[in-house]
Amino acid sequence: MDVMEKLTILTDAAKYDAACTSSGAQRGRRPGYVGNTSSSVAGCCHTFSGDGRCVTLLKVLMTNCCVYDCKYCVNRCSNDTRRAVFTPEELAELTIQFYRRNYIEGLFLSSGVLVSPDYTTERMIRCLELLREGRRFNGYIHAKAIPGTSPELVTRLGLLADRLSVNIELPSERGLAALAPNKTRKAIFRPMGLIKNTLLENREELVKYRHTPRFAPAGQSTQMIIGATEDSDRHILSLTQSLYDRYRLKRVFYSAYVPVAENTLLPSLDTKPPLLREHRLYQADWLLRFYGFRAEELLDESEPNFNTLVDPKCGWALRHPEFFPVEVNTASREELLRVPGMGVKSVGRVLYARRARQLDHSDLKKLGVVMKRAQYFLTCKGKLLDGLKLRQDSILRNLIAAERPSLPQAEAEQLSLFGQAG
Repeated sequence: MDVMEKLTILTDAAKYDAACTSSGAQRGRRPGYVGNTSSSVAGCCHTFSGDGRCVTLLKVLMTNCCVYDCKYCVNRCSNDTRRAVFTPEELAELTIQFYRRNYIEGLFLSSGVLVSPDYTTERMIRCLELLREGRRFNGYIHAKAIPGTSPELVTRLGLLADRLSVNIELPSERGLAALAPNKTRKAIFRPMGLIKNTLLENREELVKYRHTPRFAPAGQSTQMIIGATEDSDRHILSLTQSLYDRYRLKRVFYSAYVPVAENTLLPSLDTKPPLLREHRLYQADWLLRFYGFRAEELLDESEPNFNTLVDPKCGWALRHPEFFPVEVNTASREELLRVPGMGVKSVGRVLYARRARQLDHSDLKKLGVVMKRAQYFLTCKGKLLDGLKLRQDSILRNLIAAERPSLPQAEAEQLSLFGQAG
């Protein structure tokens, strides 16, 4: 099997991994090195840099051979699929050649578990050493830390990569026991804790010693599969909140489960991926990270799943009419961030503009406020928008109508079906 055949197999095997962002890495140009993280190049896998530009990565597995038998995974050992293994030298050379042809800007490297976690990680480290030290590659590298790997190998991997990630895969221990018997929550969380502690230690060392090698400067992330088990949105979001609080993750990614295996414990093969549910979780995740919400505010035992008809912020607003309406000219930043249709940037503009004069409804649209959502939840100079009706049922219908244009086509189609059914 030649290198290009291996590439075809192993890039296809990596397509289910969604945790592929390069935000937060800053590697400027260095004399004598090739690559950086500050140019935008057409290539294999689109992702986004910290300032919002679209960049490209080679997204590939070291191997799709795996000793584990996770029932949801296309690369499980019991699955009859074509296998391939890159040598460290082959993958390092391929990455450099792709970079020189302007196909990619960096590398996203994961792997099946070949022989053992330590053996697999040693091969990944060898590949990155060839890139960083042998080929002097200075571009972005995101590497997967495999649960069960020795701490010293995880540390070495982090000194070579810009970002590390440890995939949780399934939100509950019960789900892991049923679908991934070779994995445990303890084995997954152990490297997460190691990465967090090493990042803190490295940050202190960098203050004292200028030339200290940087450990995973873009932090760590993780990914959860949505829809393979019966875990509620509340359980998933509570886990997300605890991961941000405890391990200081940069991102939690959600991947709608795509049926790849016939198993009584999994959804049937004709089940469509829960794309709308994935979309709602990403919206809620954004509220946790940038809007000051907590998981327990968005969902509770009486309502463990998100309303599919409206986004999580609108859903929270409809359940808490006592909080509204908010007066735009006097409300705090925290209060304004809870108004549907007002984002971080538009709130900043409102706070700046109202220092000069009192704002009215016509000003808000110019400042970037999405009035088709916000109009039901705010006042200007103590007044609602002229002719506005505040009946809950009419607000809900209007918010549902406002939601569809902002969704990707697949999610909008699902939302339309939900609306018809309701």
